[in-house]
Amino acid sequence: MIRFTPILLAILYAFAMYRFSVWRTKRELDAQSTELADPNLKDMTDRLAKALNLPRIRVNIYEIDPVNGLAAPDGRIFITRGFYRKFLNGEVTAEELASVIAHELGHVALGHARRRMIDFSGQNALRTALAMVFARILPGIGVWIANGITTLLAARLSRGDEYEADEYAAALLTKAGIGTAPQISLFEKLDEMTKSRAGVAPAWLMSHPKTAERIKTIRKLEVKWSKNR
Repeated sequence: MIRFTPILLAILYAFAMYRFSVWRTKRELDAQSTELADPNLKDMTDRLAKALNLPRIRVNIYEIDPVNGLAAPDGRIFITRGFYRKFLNGEVTAEELASVIAHELGHVALGHARRRMIDFSGQNALRTALAMVFARILPGIGVWIANGITTLLAARLSRGDEYEADEYAAALLTKAGIGTAPQISLFEKLDEMTKSRAGVAPAWLMSHPKTAERIKTIRKLEVKWSKNR
């Protein structure tokens, strides 16, 4: 029984972290967000809603400056104030912002939003359990090995989710008559922004697959769909 104590403690820790993370995220989003009410974007969200057979798609503004979009575990979609400001300044088009919304809708529809919260808690628990085990076998470097394993696992899961959400968004944008061109042009704009900021990526690109690979994948989908018509 003593042998399995670290694992049992890690499981309990993961559950507690999950519940706390969900509560903390919801409280922060509730306190720092308002519903997006922009007539210039309504046509885009209405087209996405129609393609999904929904009466409407509600989008919220998250009052932080980093350029980002996110899907909450409860299914709500958020665009940061920083991203919306770029739209108001003419740096991002309505169609390009719609591609972000479609991407985040993909995370919700595919179960990524809630799973990410669970994965985050599980990764912390796995890190704790591995650290306990490796610390006994390799004192001094066991913790570093545990951190390395969980970091690699988290990165792989994140990249997989992003590709899936990109594919969902591409299909939705195509069905809505918006097309994938805004999706690609936004990637290119944000990639250029990274270069102009000495390699500092916007939050929406952090921990995501490489931009060139994402664009290449979307173009492959376009070719595949055109052949199946």
